[in-house]
Amino acid sequence: MTSTASNHPSLSYPPVPRPVLRREVAGVSLPSQALTFSVRSTVKPVIDAWARAPHLPWPTGVVDRLAFPLKPVPGTHRHPVRLPSCHAEFLAAPGADGATAILYLHGGAFLVCGLTTHRQMVSRISSAAGAPVLSVAYRMLPGHPIESAVEDGIEGLRWLIAHGYPTERIVVAGDSAGGFLTFQVTLEALRLGLGRPAGNVALSPLTDLDTRGKLEHPNSYRCALFPRRAVPALAAVIARIDAASGRPGPRAVSPVDADLTAMPPALIQTGSEEMTYVDAELMARRLAGAGVPCELQVWERQVHVFQAAAGLVPEAGRAVDSIGAFVRSVG
Repeated sequence: MTSTASNHPSLSYPPVPRPVLRREVAGVSLPSQALTFSVRSTVKPVIDAWARAPHLPWPTGVVDRLAFPLKPVPGTHRHPVRLPSCHAEFLAAPGADGATAILYLHGGAFLVCGLTTHRQMVSRISSAAGAPVLSVAYRMLPGHPIESAVEDGIEGLRWLIAHGYPTERIVVAGDSAGGFLTFQVTLEALRLGLGRPAGNVALSPLTDLDTRGKLEHPNSYRCALFPRRAVPALAAVIARIDAASGRPGPRAVSPVDADLTAMPPALIQTGSEEMTYVDAELMARRLAGAGVPCELQVWERQVHVFQAAAGLVPEAGRAVDSIGAFVRSVG
């Protein structure tokens, strides 16, 4: 009798590619335009100064300390969590009492930001999703390589599992560099046999450490936040810290280059003119090519991680609502 595929469940087959579910979100409100002008006029010059001399001892920790005016959604409950190598914070906005939890990894180019800078946005995501969030203050450059941040993300996942949230009810999310970690932590969880998270949410994610795609795209001149010189400067810092880490094996692998076939559904949001638009689009294509359901939302002329301005910018509020709907759909 001739054997068939159904007689041999151990046989593996190539993934069936999917189309990217791409949604263009049009409209640029006056508050959004004001935010873009403000970021271009104030933050971008500071990043450009750093990129000219990234080797100097910049006081990167001060950014998170200065963010204390950013308060969470009223009624949010939060308490500190101590992970093996870093701090974290478990918070729940009103109504965030479901069976699904979110593991959140903040952005900041692996160099800056933390629990304080992201507390307001994370609490809004918690409220929209009806889910509590563990926000992780992972170890950062230049003191630690990116691999250490991935390890801290895994410890955050283990903490949620130990506190009653199975992996399949956990959504891993992050913005910018935290978007990079979102995918890397999920890949590492799969490798370690911890299970497959319910989904991934990536806001303006960095996904490719190769600088060429970003620098060759017209957005490298349009981006309101990142100057062109910041891209190779950050890549050089990552390579230097990686080389100095003394750990065996390959370092700083980009998620776009990984085997993505076992990844969970993903929602990726990006502004149409930001530097990391290229990375968001590429990651969406790679996920879809691996057969993974992925929605790519391209928000017209929104600044990098514009979702942080929810409450002030209407597009940001709608984007956070969309994140909440996604988490509810997969959790």
